[in-house]
Amino acid sequence: MLHIQNLTYHPPATPAAILKSINLELAPQQMGLIVGPSGSGKSTLLEILAGLAKKTSGSIRWRDQELLPDHLRELGGLVFQFPERHFCGDTILDELRLGHPELGTERIDLALQEVGLAHLSLKTSPRALSGGQQRRLALSVQLIRQPFLLLLDEPTAGLDWSMRRQLSSVLAKLKQDWCLLVVSHDASELAAIADRCWTLEQGVLKAVNPASFVGVPKQGVGG
Repeated sequence: MLHIQNLTYHPPATPAAILKSINLELAPQQMGLIVGPSGSGKSTLLEILAGLAKKTSGSIRWRDQELLPDHLRELGGLVFQFPERHFCGDTILDELRLGHPELGTERIDLALQEVGLAHLSLKTSPRALSGGQQRRLALSVQLIRQPFLLLLDEPTAGLDWSMRRQLSSVLAKLKQDWCLLVVSHDASELAAIADRCWTLEQGVLKAVNPASFVGVPKQGVGG
């Protein structure tokens, strides 16, 4: 169980806190969805949970153990918005083995199978993949690390409707084995597979019913 209590983030250079007393609980085999406009603090929250930024106050616990930034880097696997821009490998195999040169074929095959890319040649360039395939490859890169918590920042941004639907199907499958926390400006497709939903506006997180997002218009990307 991920348990966040009274988390705040207030950098000295900002007049007001970016995140204000965030409280959130998410169980294993659940997908949580946070929806908010640009600048609401969505990406910042994921960066804190991934150990890339340091909270100002509050606690983050996993199974009753309070986590420091070093622990968080082990707990969470963060897929950035537009992760394809950060690919470094010349092939799918290179990309998956970055930082894991000893990685065996069994782990690689399983990670690709989890995201529906097992049919691709490992010699394929990541840049030759479709947008949806690139997002799924970025997911498999994190699955290789075996994190407890998958963190996804705007996973459907820039994808057409068919690729968004494919990615939603992959996420619905992944939550059978993983704990997922997704942030997005657009809840239209992701809300249907989310177990818990929140809105985040001006740093304030509020729990909402996933059904309340049906028919909600898109908001600005980012955050």
